[in-house]
Amino acid sequence: MRLRWWRSRPQSRSDWPPAKPSWISVSPGELGRSRCRLPLRGQRICGTACAAHTTCSASTKPTGGDEVFRQLVCARIIEPTSKQDSLRVLEETGVVGPSYPTLNRRLPVFAKAAFRKALSKACADHAALGPASLVLYDVSTLYFETDAGDGFREPGFSKERRLEPQITLGLLTDASGFPLTVAAFEGNKAETATMLPVINAFKTAHDLTDVTVVADAGMISEANQTALQAAGLSFILGARIPFLPDVVREWRDDHPDEAIPDGLVLTQPWPASSSEKARGIPDRVIHYQYRHDRARRTLRGIDEQIAKAQRAVDGTAAVKRNRFITLTGATKSINRDLEAKTRRLAGWKGYTTNLTTESADFVIGAYHQLWRIEKSFRMSKHDLRARPIYHHTRDSIEAHLSIVFAALAVSHWIEHQTGWSIKKFVRTARRYRTVTIQAGRQILTAAEPLPDDLAEALAKIRGNGAH
Repeated sequence: MRLRWWRSRPQSRSDWPPAKPSWISVSPGELGRSRCRLPLRGQRICGTACAAHTTCSASTKPTGGDEVFRQLVCARIIEPTSKQDSLRVLEETGVVGPSYPTLNRRLPVFAKAAFRKALSKACADHAALGPASLVLYDVSTLYFETDAGDGFREPGFSKERRLEPQITLGLLTDASGFPLTVAAFEGNKAETATMLPVINAFKTAHDLTDVTVVADAGMISEANQTALQAAGLSFILGARIPFLPDVVREWRDDHPDEAIPDGLVLTQPWPASSSEKARGIPDRVIHYQYRHDRARRTLRGIDEQIAKAQRAVDGTAAVKRNRFITLTGATKSINRDLEAKTRRLAGWKGYTTNLTTESADFVIGAYHQLWRIEKSFRMSKHDLRARPIYHHTRDSIEAHLSIVFAALAVSHWIEHQTGWSIKKFVRTARRYRTVTIQAGRQILTAAEPLPDDLAEALAKIRGNGAH
């Protein structure tokens, strides 16, 4: 006779739907006559996440083996939740977590500038930044469900058009999107005012010299370009195009009856004038690229806005925010000059840089790596739920961001090693658990067989030093 335990019941809501029912069978002889314990332990996912945390030196070196930090990072990857509820996540995965008072005692350590600088240095070492390195910079916001600002959490510009107090986050990554540093600013701080403090602090802390900063058009203020040049840094920035560039107009004049070829790149040198040189503005070059898909999307948007503007002019719809509507007293009309100019610019995008000797392909290719930092922001907001809803003081918010930042680094590393999204990896690995049976002095361990794809993914992680 053999004893059997059925263990397909999901351990938490995120385990649903449950894995295929399986049985663990043990004979009485294996158990013996002594009392036995049958704890269900989730060593697959937690063990792998912690192993990845250990292998990814970016999140282990600065912590000095801090077990509380390591467990909070693993819990954030497995199931993002509050710090207190993270203890439940650890318990469900078979890990003996810290007590809640211990957790609260450790959080102020994670908020200290020295701890966060060490974490950033470890990430830079892991990314192996060197001469001619590309770094990507972008800004996002995290809002709080409160109606009163406190000097740090303040209402400000929100792409989601929220009115609640928020904080502004500046994220710096390498060319692959691996996080290098994150900084929190007041919610009402302008995006253009966040880039230089983050980049200068990172450059100084890690003794970097020949680094090229890539950022979008929102960071293109003249002050930023001057400061980047003064710091000895190169930059590649998206360029706004308010008017049809001269090189584009010349091309159209030379090819009046010819459709613009997809991928056409026109280069316009932009030497600094004497007054600009006096202000520290460097010589630049702007590359303009035309893409059919970009033109199609832009023209479709123009058509939709013109149609809305026409309905407003005809009085069949309310006058809402529409740049193509001109109001002269009580008279409404469509701004056809603006429409014509916007249609002429459809499909064109500019890229400005002080790397005047680099090719257009290099500059445009480097700028198009910005999708990687946008992906990192999406991962931090959605997969890791970075919004610090349960924190109110600046120290607790900074500690929370340290944990999310480390979890982002480990998640990025897991994705790079396995080729899976972190969401797929956690959802798949979490369903497979081990059972440890202690019978007297004997300990028996049983585990469900893993599917081939998961076994291969785990092998890729362990093959890089994880245990």
